[in-house]
Amino acid sequence: MRYRTVFLSDLHLGMRGAQAHRVLSFLRHVDAERWVLVGDIVDGWALARTWHWPQAANDVVQKLLRKARKGAEVIYVPGNHDAAARQFAGLAFGGVDVRRQWLHRTADGRRLLVLHGDEFDGMVALAPWLSRVGARAYALSLRLGAAVTAVRERLGMPYWSLAGALKDRTKKAVQYIAGFEEAVAQRAAAVGADGVVCGHIHRAELRAIAAGERTVLYANCGDWVESCTALVEHTDGRLEIVRWTDVPDAPAEADDDAPFEADAVGGDGAASPADLADLAGLLR
Repeated sequence: MRYRTVFLSDLHLGMRGAQAHRVLSFLRHVDAERWVLVGDIVDGWALARTWHWPQAANDVVQKLLRKARKGAEVIYVPGNHDAAARQFAGLAFGGVDVRRQWLHRTADGRRLLVLHGDEFDGMVALAPWLSRVGARAYALSLRLGAAVTAVRERLGMPYWSLAGALKDRTKKAVQYIAGFEEAVAQRAAAVGADGVVCGHIHRAELRAIAAGERTVLYANCGDWVESCTALVEHTDGRLEIVRWTDVPDAPAEADDDAPFEADAVGGDGAASPADLADLAGLLR
């Protein structure tokens, strides 16, 4: 499958519970003219606590850098978990262009403001320490959920996220009070954009939101620890959320289209020393 643009956020590589193998499957089956990484690609918070870097995470980094070397445009907008990379905004590493935010123009002429979104989260903006405590509890729920997922897959049951179910009952209240989606939409309207693309809250969404006298498009890429979703742009500018939950593994040589669900609205091998140097340059 080939798209004009693919937006990915919240891979959280380095966190126990991150589904790097599903990301890798997606990267092997999907190609695009442009890849926009919308923050929290590498989880610096998790890596600071304990080093966890499986081969699949290595392969994801290599695959993204390889796409850049083959001519795809790669834009990286860091989030709060990989905020160390923000100091390199305006620079390029291994063909990856680092930006604090990005203004994307779709094929049909719409202008979309791309940012991670953590500055609009009340927990992160007002109490960073509380956010970090919450991140540890979240990581624990992901580890417990991994065991549940393994059992469900053996029984032939569909993918289900324990962390997502818990968040429906807890963090949603915080998100509602903070008015995350409305605040992000207001920012897009303030800069004259037609819409906004973000991540951060791990909830894929694609809908119109009223922002004062205007209506803007709110697009959230989702994540790859719970929902395994990406936002894609077709060649005609149409945007779509793709869910990649039914392909836990894929051989390196696979070229056929893997099964996926779509909500329509309008590494092969170890990373090279050069690849790892590029990654280290972004994170140190």
